[in-house]
Amino acid sequence: MGEARRRAQEGLGPKIQKKKIGKNNSPRIIDWLPITEEQRNQFIDITIKGGWVGIGLLILVWIVVRILGPAAGWWVPADLT
Repeated sequence: MGEARRRAQEGLGPKIQKKKIGKNNSPRIIDWLPITEEQRNQFIDITIKGGWVGIGLLILVWIVVRILGPAAGWWVPADLT
């Protein structure tokens, strides 16, 4: 016997469907804007990581320009001439 028939015979109402868990269940930030809160959080995480990568690259370039380049004789910094 099917679940629906059993529930009908016992006087129960239809089975309540559980909300499907998926990527489209996150509510939108603004109704007319197709960006969800989950996408907003992902964007924030990516930009934070990107900022740290940029800081690391800046430090690496500074080390090359101020220390490695002059030590290797590639150039002389203008403030040391």
